[in-house]
Amino acid sequence: VQLQASGGGLVQPGGSLRLSCVASRRIFSSNIIGWYRQVPGKEREWVARIFSGVIPNYVDSVKGRFTISRNNAKNTVYLQMDSLKPEDTAVYYCNLWDRGTDYWGQGTLVTVSS
Repeated sequence: VQLQASGGGLVQPGGSLRLSCVASRRIFSSNIIGWYRQVPGKEREWVARIFSGVIPNYVDSVKGRFTISRNNAKNTVYLQMDSLKPEDTAVYYCNLWDRGTDYWGQGTLVTVSS
């Protein structure tokens, strides 16, 4: 499975961005698909994911600000990021888990700065 992430960029604190991740094949309900982020010098951090096709799950630091969703017809998962903070600055990676195997996109940089 190939994953193509896009949508990163520079945004001011309080602003919004929407990340997209397109998969090269259908995303099955048994797959877990989500987003991670990584800051240089730190471990990759899980941010949000969808279980069983519909159940969203978020790390505490983004709850109420980020929303993960999917468009099955387009094999695409989105991450709507609102009320962005400087500490959200990171490279964001799309991840798909399928029967014990992790697949990763190439990452898209999000910079939150005034």
